[in-house]
Amino acid sequence: MARFVMPSLGADMTEGTVLEWLVHPGDQVRKGDLVAVVDTAKAAVDVECFTSGTISEILVPPGEKVPVGTPLAMIIPAGAETPEAAAGPEAPKPAAAVAPAPVAPPPPPRPKPPHRPPATPPVRAYAAHAGVDLAAVHGTGRDGAITHADVDRARETPHRRRVSPYARRLAAELGVDLAGVGGDTVHARDVQAAARQEARPPAGKRDDSAMRQAIGALMARSKREIPHYYLSTTIDLAAATAWLHEHNRRAPVAGRLVPAALLLKASALAARAVPELNGHWNDGAFQPAGEVNLGVAISLRGGGLIAPALGAADTLAVPELMARLRDLVSRARDGRLRSSELTSATLTVTNLGDLGVESVQGVIYPPQVGLIGFGAVVERPWASGGMLGVRPVVTATLAGDHRASDGATGARLLNTIDGLLQRPEEL
Repeated sequence: MARFVMPSLGADMTEGTVLEWLVHPGDQVRKGDLVAVVDTAKAAVDVECFTSGTISEILVPPGEKVPVGTPLAMIIPAGAETPEAAAGPEAPKPAAAVAPAPVAPPPPPRPKPPHRPPATPPVRAYAAHAGVDLAAVHGTGRDGAITHADVDRARETPHRRRVSPYARRLAAELGVDLAGVGGDTVHARDVQAAARQEARPPAGKRDDSAMRQAIGALMARSKREIPHYYLSTTIDLAAATAWLHEHNRRAPVAGRLVPAALLLKASALAARAVPELNGHWNDGAFQPAGEVNLGVAISLRGGGLIAPALGAADTLAVPELMARLRDLVSRARDGRLRSSELTSATLTVTNLGDLGVESVQGVIYPPQVGLIGFGAVVERPWASGGMLGVRPVVTATLAGDHRASDGATGARLLNTIDGLLQRPEEL
């Protein structure tokens, strides 16, 4: 029997609240399936299962806040015997010496479990997020199984408001009128947002003190424990900008790129080339990562910051990286991140160029050992080949952990980024 515990979704997380369960006892799950929605100080996060098997028991009900590491559910691993099977068949009683034992009457039939429409755990999770009651969905898949398309059709049914069971109960507890919660589907996070809206102070500012405290505590720990060093360089983006303009001229609107995509891809490739800055500091030593999972700092609506990861960013083509970035930003701001995206980053990039900032002196996210910052792309006088002209440039900075690397290593990373951006066609 395996325990599914409250995960640590960041170095600053000490506890979390189970918002919704997406599975029930008896459900079969696979590694990576979504099983629960957990609320942290920063966001509501879709939590993935760490193993394949069968949900045996739910230990923590929705709405309960528990410390990190608390068992939330029990899982029978795939291939493992159930407790009944492990015990084996009941041993027969010895027969009487003079006569055979009377035949026992057959056991009463077991009560049938309540009917639940056939659907895989990912489809159930998808329906839960969409607020669709599977009991009312007609399955068109094999043997009547419900598919993603069936859920989508149910979502599109007009004049039908869908409220998840936990959202309905939470609304009653918080005194939220569901009629005032917008949208055709209502989740627990929508009810909580409506409750916070009603509790806002007259000035209308969002009360994000819990998030600010969590971020402040993590950054204070970072500056206290990590000996930071800082480097910066100015990069000529003339070649990158020209390549970008030509690509966007030929690409459809949905496939156009922004400079951030090139900056992220160059950072990911540089991290692969300089592995001393791609990994974690744990147990007093640097542990290099096996892949480049690039954390991207994203500002949230209403304030706050979160840095989910683009997995294996160095292997993504620039257009694919751009599409993944758009998706990641959208889901981060809608509170639909997966737990793996908050725990796997090996190096973080922050880009404040869209806010007009020209240089970023960042603070490292523990247990990572580096943070790359980019400012705004600006036009500056620039000498090239003995000629002075006006070119687009960007200031790139590095915050490094002096326990894991030194200035020479950090300079090699920034120089690698610079060199890659001079050959954008190779990214």
